[in-house]
Amino acid sequence: MALGNRPASRRCLHACVQARRFGAVTRDALVGTTLAGYTLVDRVGEGGTATVYRATHAEHGTVAFKVLREKLRQDRTAVARFTREAGFGTRVQHPNVIRTIQTGEENGVPFLVIEWAAGELLESYAKRHAPFPPDEVCAIVSQIASAVFAAHQAGIVHRDLKPDNVMYDHESRTVKLLDFGIATATDTTPDQRLTRAGFFVGTLMYVAPEALSGEIVSPAADQYSLATMAYLFLTGALPYTARSPRDMFTQLLSQPPVALNKAKPELQFKAEVEAVVMKGLAKLPSDRYADVVAFADALCTALKDPFPTATPSGGLLSKMKGLFGR
Repeated sequence: MALGNRPASRRCLHACVQARRFGAVTRDALVGTTLAGYTLVDRVGEGGTATVYRATHAEHGTVAFKVLREKLRQDRTAVARFTREAGFGTRVQHPNVIRTIQTGEENGVPFLVIEWAAGELLESYAKRHAPFPPDEVCAIVSQIASAVFAAHQAGIVHRDLKPDNVMYDHESRTVKLLDFGIATATDTTPDQRLTRAGFFVGTLMYVAPEALSGEIVSPAADQYSLATMAYLFLTGALPYTARSPRDMFTQLLSQPPVALNKAKPELQFKAEVEAVVMKGLAKLPSDRYADVVAFADALCTALKDPFPTATPSGGLLSKMKGLFGR
């Protein structure tokens, strides 16, 4: 049975949903064992660097138990990234951030224990349902902004903000931010935070232009990524139309994004809505909002009355509202 059809998937973690990408979930040598007091019940997913298990604990109940893959345990870079994720996750305490319960090493196996979250990846939800109703866009964006702002206040830039790193429970409209694996501390030296042109971390469709052009990556880069997500939630499309990574790289650096009201002919928002989103997508970090919360607040204010007034011929306003009739 597909994960999405199981009632248990309502209590699933990022990698649990991702298990579909890697084929059938199979048992392995760690299933049934106990590490650091956690009994590993089954393997729910595997990514490029880590394997995630559903585990139980006498005090914490059901949790997600993440271990670095065996082939990477001697790789200093992989171990450092895994450790960094654990450290940054511990530093950010917020209701919209996946809670880090424990980190450590047992029998030579680095591990990270995090809460078992409700819902599914926002990426999967968006593929089925975008564009979202304006009030749902506001609910999602404001929660993500609040979580990301908490990270910024803790001196952390996420650097990989995207729907695939957010869990979403549609019933409660609650989001949980995931994966600080490539986050960076804002109190490191400029050389440590510098990304050379042509070399970047993150996901190309959501990465800020300055991350590609060799500039210092600041909290403004996360705002750009969030604005890209908002664009997707409002239109079901992305602000750049390139079909290849090379073309996407070029467009991000040298071309303006497609204006919000040109993304889909059938979708027309008031100028105020378009202006907020496009400001968040400004090429220069200094041209964006002061912080992610300011962006989210401006967007939610504009979305209170998002559509143009109906024309004399009628139908424009009702047609727009009909697009979000679920």
